[in-house]
Amino acid sequence: MYVKHCKLRNNKQLELMKYFVAGTTVRTATDLVEIHRNTAVRFFHDLRVKIAQAQQNRSEQFGGKIELDESYFGGVRKGRRGRGAAGKVAVFGILKRGGKVYTQIVLDAKTDTLMPIIRNRIKPDSVVYT
Repeated sequence: MYVKHCKLRNNKQLELMKYFVAGTTVRTATDLVEIHRNTAVRFFHDLRVKIAQAQQNRSEQFGGKIELDESYFGGVRKGRRGRGAAGKVAVFGILKRGGKVYTQIVLDAKTDTLMPIIRNRIKPDSVVYT
């Protein structure tokens, strides 16, 4: 996979992808590949966007034993209710025990928001743990 309209040579792109997969920080990757930090930041960001798009386009359904949960990320205050949830992003997750995970950023963790996701992503007759 190569990024289109990228001025980086293919060998530099491959090196950056290798460091991205290995979980290397951008700063370390820029030192190893010898490119500008902003170039690596943009390249890593583009990779994350492509991965997110590919994940959203999958229409796979989960079956069997499934776990559902929501988590809150960001913000300064601890807790997740009332004013403590201000500035935090809600992420809904579906986990097939011993298998794959699906996550999606949601506006809130209300039934009206989560039920369409659950109906689209979970097969009927599955055992759901919340």
